[in-house]
Amino acid sequence: MPNTNLFENTMPVAPLKLVVLNSAAALGSKVNDYLVKFRSNVNSVYMKDPAFQGYSESNYLLNFSTPRFNSGEGKAVLNESVRGKDLFILVDVCNHSLTYTMNGYTNHMSPDDHYQELKRVIAAANGKAHRINVIMPFLYEGRQHRRTARESLDCAYAFEELVNMGVSNFITFDAHDPRIQNAAPLSGFDNFSPHYQFARTLLRSAKDLVLDKDHIIVISPDEGAMERAIYFSTVLGADTGMFYKRRDYTTIENGKNPIVAHEFLGNSIKGKDVIIIDDMISSGESMIDTSRKLKSMKAKRVFICATFGLFTNGLEAFDKAYSENVFDKLITTNLCYHPPELNKKTYYLEADMSKFLASIINFMNHDMSTENVMTPTKRIQRILAQYNEGSNDFDEQ
Repeated sequence: MPNTNLFENTMPVAPLKLVVLNSAAALGSKVNDYLVKFRSNVNSVYMKDPAFQGYSESNYLLNFSTPRFNSGEGKAVLNESVRGKDLFILVDVCNHSLTYTMNGYTNHMSPDDHYQELKRVIAAANGKAHRINVIMPFLYEGRQHRRTARESLDCAYAFEELVNMGVSNFITFDAHDPRIQNAAPLSGFDNFSPHYQFARTLLRSAKDLVLDKDHIIVISPDEGAMERAIYFSTVLGADTGMFYKRRDYTTIENGKNPIVAHEFLGNSIKGKDVIIIDDMISSGESMIDTSRKLKSMKAKRVFICATFGLFTNGLEAFDKAYSENVFDKLITTNLCYHPPELNKKTYYLEADMSKFLASIINFMNHDMSTENVMTPTKRIQRILAQYNEGSNDFDEQ
């Protein structure tokens, strides 16, 4: 739990309100519970000061709704006042399980629908809230982050649009390209990574890992994930390797050039445990191909860690790969929606991000540095020391 002493002599920016869109209801409920717990333990000398009115509450969730007309058009309705509040709006643009009715037809909500719903809530609150902060774990249109032909720059335009609507701070996780913040360089943009949660979840499940360069290696499945792989391997005391994708640039399939082969750069992995770390699993084909290649190179075990598990083609490919011993464990976070049946899979582990997200909100509401949560090196080293002493019953952080 965050050190509550840090908050005892600081004042919040404004009373906190958490606006959880339906797309992120499960995650938002857990975040709210942690915020209630955090603030019930703060013994500030200023607690009776009017500036702390509404600081310690039994619930921070804002009462609102986003109804739709039969035509499919929608609106946002705030059922309580947000005047003077520090709003944190949580949205999951990847939740395809939600539906709405349009002209008698049932439509599944797309990322565009979720983004539009977010803007409706901002529009309903703007001019009244003290500050508006958006928490979008999976960055909307983050994969369309650069222009390589006559094409749109959707991610940059969306971020610029939100800033123009009055959003002060934007919080995301493992952005495909964090340089997207250059679209609005004078606004707040924070990009976090779940390194600590990956380490904790992995070490809890695997009780016989030997954490040194002779027994474990962290792999980046492509060039884009190399930076996070280097950090993770350095903290774990492991070696690093990388795959690069050879693509067929003469054809386009499903909006991208198909991968011809995965080529490996790094030392021998024979007999070593391998951790693959990446920002997302989309269809999963690339991750499975990488795992199969590693096993063919005599890797001992393969652990897959990805911040976002989208599984756009379902779970059948992962079920088949696991039955063929292509990989040993799959870890993703709960920052985005995934199929309920995933939790029933013997190979799957969930890295819970709710407490981490509540800590981020708490620090930002106090206008305090997020360095404690941005760089988790000391916390990872602490659980590594516990693990090497024979314990994997780590405190949740």
